[in-house]
Amino acid sequence: MRLTGLETPCLILDRQALERNAQRMTARYAGTGVALRPHMKSAKSIDVARIALAGNFGGITVSTLKEAEYFADHGIDDITYAVGIVPDKLPRIAALIGRGVRLSAIIDQIDVAREVGARAQAEGVVIDMLIELDSGERRAGLIAGTKGVVALGQALHELAGTNLRGVLTHAGNSYQCRSIEAIQQVAEAERLSAVTAAAQLRAAGLPCPVVSVGSTPTATHAVSLEGLSEMRCGVYMFGDVFQSEIFSCDLGDLAVSVLATVIGHRPEMNSALIDAGALALSKDRSTGAPDLPEDIGFGLVMDASGLRRIDGVRVGHVYQEHGMLVSDGAFPFDVLPVGTRVRVLPNHVCMTAAMHNTYRVVAGDSGHVLDSWQRVNGW
Repeated sequence: MRLTGLETPCLILDRQALERNAQRMTARYAGTGVALRPHMKSAKSIDVARIALAGNFGGITVSTLKEAEYFADHGIDDITYAVGIVPDKLPRIAALIGRGVRLSAIIDQIDVAREVGARAQAEGVVIDMLIELDSGERRAGLIAGTKGVVALGQALHELAGTNLRGVLTHAGNSYQCRSIEAIQQVAEAERLSAVTAAAQLRAAGLPCPVVSVGSTPTATHAVSLEGLSEMRCGVYMFGDVFQSEIFSCDLGDLAVSVLATVIGHRPEMNSALIDAGALALSKDRSTGAPDLPEDIGFGLVMDASGLRRIDGVRVGHVYQEHGMLVSDGAFPFDVLPVGTRVRVLPNHVCMTAAMHNTYRVVAGDSGHVLDSWQRVNGW
């Protein structure tokens, strides 16, 4: 099938770009002693995972237990569930462990650890646990160097249902950086947080084999990896416009777009409509943040090949199933007559991809659909 035969809106994945992006990150960590554990929360696809895992040790990161179950169904048996664990999740986690999956969970509260340990013991399993650290994002986690790190580590080590495996942090604050130098500073703070906490645990006689960090910007630009055991990142596989504006990739690296059709003209409003709205593109407005090179609205508009930008045109507004194309100057109605196909590059690919169940896989600008890859959505 050709792209022109697809119903719109739909999600397009350029396999060639995906493979280049995956190979680049794999090559960056080859021989460093730091294992690359790709985060699959963006891709949510075993077909993408197989490409990302090529040349790596085989472990992944997930953000939902549904992802963990899906990837386990496809043979992946080393999974870090990187969202704070609560006791109610234990039956599903125990079922995964019972299937032979080495699943690590994260935690930052000692009272919850005790309850998790008791529930795990009741389920007849022992869960590998990582202490979550706050290395600057101010979302969740303990501060390295504080006494709570060792107290939690001691509890996890002693509880019958838990096994202290190490520490984990995520420098999500790297998304606020506006230069490579600033990202490198955040990456170093992320590294120091993890290695400081690891040193605390070891000094207390506690095990800490895993020292895990990761975000796409810091994974791309970190200078020192000393003391780290693994890197977790995920957006690098696809890229998006926001990541291109904070130096994680180039626009030419973007692997995912939304194919849409021009469905109407509004000359009196200097605009046109497409059949991709908030439910196809998401409402993410990350390029609207301060001090970025360009605000692309709700998406950057390209021609049907995905190679040529329609100058000055962006998705200015979204409704549930409508997107409104706006222009900085006179709208190019002659370039975009009703029925024209366009490709919209996303602000934040994780949010955009989450709205779709299937990737339509292409290779470069051939215009041919090579395959359809399913995604797993939900929790």
